[in-house]
Amino acid sequence: MFYVYVLKSSKDGRHYIGFTIDLKNRYKEHSLGKVRATFYRRPLELVYYECYKDRKIAQKRERQLKGGQAHVALIQRLSGGVKS
Repeated sequence: MFYVYVLKSSKDGRHYIGFTIDLKNRYKEHSLGKVRATFYRRPLELVYYECYKDRKIAQKRERQLKGGQAHVALIQRLSGGVKS
């Protein structure tokens, strides 16, 4: 399986969106500070993920969630409401 996941920083409240084939191990790497992009944003919480059988579809979804309308919709969903 291939995973697209969202982490939320307890430090700055911002989200990180990523892709992996091993969600449990990748989350552990983030938590231990082994990922440069999130090292200074720890602690992190896994707040959302999607799984796919096809790598290309998962990578396409990751790109969608990182910008544009899909990103806005995801953040609204995670915050529990619609922002005006």
